[in-house]
Amino acid sequence: TGFGKADGLNNARVTSVFENQRGELCVTSSEGEPVINCFDGQRFTAVRPQLPREIKSSGWGSNQITFQDHTGEWWLPTEYGVYRFPRVMNLEQLAHTPPKVYNQQQSNLPGNDIFRLFEDSHGDVWISIASHVQSAVARWERATGSFHTYSEADGLPAYSPPSAYCEDTAGNIWLGFYDGGLARYHNGSFRLFTESDGIPSGIIRALYLDHAGRLWIATDSGVVRLDEPQAERPRFVAYTTADGLASDRVSCITEDTVARMYFGTPRGLDQLDLQTKRVRHYTNAEGLASSAVTVAFRDRQGALWFGTDLGLSRLIPGPDPPQQQPPILISALRIAGNSQPISALGETEVSGLVLNPTQNQLSIDFVGLGFGAGQGLKYQYKLAGANEEWSAPSDQRTINYASLSPGRYQFQVQAVTSDGSISPRPATISFTILPPIWQRWWFITLALLTLGMGGAAIYHYRVRRLIELERVRTRIAADLHDDIGSGLSRIAILSEIARHQVSVEAPVGEPLAVIATASRDLVDSMSDIVWAINPNKDHLRDLIQRMRRFASDLFTARQIDFSFSAPGEEQALKIGADLRRQVFLVFKEAVNNVARHSKCTEAQIELRIENRSLTMKVADNGAGFDPAQIVEGQGLASMRARAKGLGGKLQIISNDDSGTTILLRVPLSGRVTQRDGRGR
Repeated sequence: TGFGKADGLNNARVTSVFENQRGELCVTSSEGEPVINCFDGQRFTAVRPQLPREIKSSGWGSNQITFQDHTGEWWLPTEYGVYRFPRVMNLEQLAHTPPKVYNQQQSNLPGNDIFRLFEDSHGDVWISIASHVQSAVARWERATGSFHTYSEADGLPAYSPPSAYCEDTAGNIWLGFYDGGLARYHNGSFRLFTESDGIPSGIIRALYLDHAGRLWIATDSGVVRLDEPQAERPRFVAYTTADGLASDRVSCITEDTVARMYFGTPRGLDQLDLQTKRVRHYTNAEGLASSAVTVAFRDRQGALWFGTDLGLSRLIPGPDPPQQQPPILISALRIAGNSQPISALGETEVSGLVLNPTQNQLSIDFVGLGFGAGQGLKYQYKLAGANEEWSAPSDQRTINYASLSPGRYQFQVQAVTSDGSISPRPATISFTILPPIWQRWWFITLALLTLGMGGAAIYHYRVRRLIELERVRTRIAADLHDDIGSGLSRIAILSEIARHQVSVEAPVGEPLAVIATASRDLVDSMSDIVWAINPNKDHLRDLIQRMRRFASDLFTARQIDFSFSAPGEEQALKIGADLRRQVFLVFKEAVNNVARHSKCTEAQIELRIENRSLTMKVADNGAGFDPAQIVEGQGLASMRARAKGLGGKLQIISNDDSGTTILLRVPLSGRVTQRDGRGR
C-alpha cells in the first residue's frame, strides 16, 4: 500500500519513520517545512512544531532524526541546534508549545548542525553534529542534564559525524560514521573497527539489531552482519550482489516477525530468508512507491513501512507464495547479422546448426515468462564449450558473441525470479563452427602426406645424386689411374731406359733425367689425386694408412726414426674428400720440411679425435728455428691457408735447440657423415 501527498503527507520525500508513545506512525522529511506527520490509520495529519521562523527544514539526515523519547518528550534536529518539546496530550499541541533549545551558544555543543539523534536504554540522547569546521558526538546525560562531547581525542574518526546508532543486548552503543568505520562504546571508552577488521569502506547508512541480537550494518558495499557484537573481535559476514542483492548500496534494514530481513536499496527492496538463503526482490512493479528505498521501519502490529523519495509504502508480510519456475524461450537469433528462422512464439531448443568459419558472430534474444503481475525476472546464461560458469543474474535479454573459435558450442539461458526460483530447464542453442579448410583433419592429413612424399622424393633424389657422384668419382679415379697414370709411368720408365742406354756424357742425358724426374713427380701427384677423389677412401683409416706410408717412405730414406700414433675406435668414421685431401697435403708439407730442413734423428707423428675435432701433431728433435725471424715461404703459407679453409688453426712451436712442433686442429662437425657399416 502506498501513501503520498494525497494521503496527508506534507512532502513525499520520506527520510524518517518512527512511532510515538501511543503507537501512532510518524513521518518526517528533510525537505520543506519541519513538519511531523502522524498516521491515524487512514490519513496523515501534518503539524509544524513551534520553531523559529528562520528554521526552514528539520535537518539533512535520514533514518534516526526526530523522535519521541520514553518520557513522551519530543526531540527535533535542526541546523540551529536541538529543540526539545515537553510531553503533550496530542500532536497538534506542539504547534503552540515552546521548546527548550540546545545549541553551541546556550549549551556549549560543539556545533549547531544536527545530523542524527538517538535515545539509548538509559534515556541518554546521542547527538551527531556536522559542520565544516568540526564534527563530533555529544551525549546528553539524563541523570545530570549535562552534555559529554567525544571527538578524535577519544578514538573516533576525525571530521566524520555518526550517521547511524544502535544499542546491542549488552548495552553497548554502536556508532556508524559518515566517512566509514564503526565504533563500540562500552564503559566510557570507544573501540573503533575499520576495513582491516572487515568493515567496508564508505558511509554506514544504518544499523539494526535483529531478534537474535545480531547487528546488521548497511553500507555502500553491501550488508555486513555481526553475530556476536559483544565479542572482543566480532565476526563479520558480508552480503552483496554476489549473494543475490539487487544493489550493494544499502540504505536501511528491518525484519519481519518471522525473521526475514529486508534491505532498502536504490534498486528496490530485497527480502532475505536466512533459512533458505533465498533473496526476493520488490520494486515499484510490486507496489513500492519508488524503487529507491531509503527508510525502513516495523510497527507494533508487525507491518513494515518503507520510505522512498516518492512517498511511503506499507507491506504486511505473509507466508512466501509457492515457488513458480518461469519458462524461458529463445525469441530471436542472428548469425553474422542475418536473422535465422525462429518461431514467433519462441523456442526452447535450437539445434543442428553448422556454421562456416566466417559465421562466428551470434546475437541471441531471449525472454522469460513470469506468473505474477509485474514479476521482475533476471537472466543467467553460459556458453558451454567456452565458459562453463553461469553469469551473474542481470536484466539483460540480449547476448552477443563475436569472433568465436571453431568448435562445438551450446548456449544456455535460464530465468531467475525475485525469490530465487529458476526455469525448470534452460533454453538452448546448439551449434558447430567449422574450422577453416587448412585446419580440418582431411586437409592436415593430405598436407602431411604431401610433405612426407615430398621429403621422401627429395631424400631419394639426394641419394641418387650422391650415388651418381660416387660413380663419377670412381670412374674418374679409374680413368686417371688406368690411362693417364699408366701413361706417365710408361714415360718415366722409358726415360730411365733411354738415359741408361746413351752415354751419360752425351747432351741428351740431362733432358732425359729431367723428364724422368718430372714423370715420377707427376705419378706421385696423380696417385694423390686418385686417392683423394676415390669414394672408397672416404674413411679416417684410409687417411691414416696413406699418412703412415708416406712418412715411412720419406723418413726411412733419410734414416730418421719416427713413431706414428693414431686413434683406433674412430677409424671407421667417414669423412669428406676435401677434408681428407687438405689434411693430407698439410701433413705432406710438414713431413717434407722435417726431412729436408730439421736435421733431426727422431720424429713423432700423432693423430687424435677429441671434442668433434681432428688434431694432428708433427714434431722433431732437430735444430729448430726462431719463428719470429723466419720469412714464411710458399710451403708454410699454403699450410696456413689450408688450415684456415677448413675452419681450423695451424700452430708452429720451435726453438733453436729443441726442435719444431706443428699442430693442426680442424673441426669435424658437418664433415663426419656416418660410421662404416663394416664396423672397422
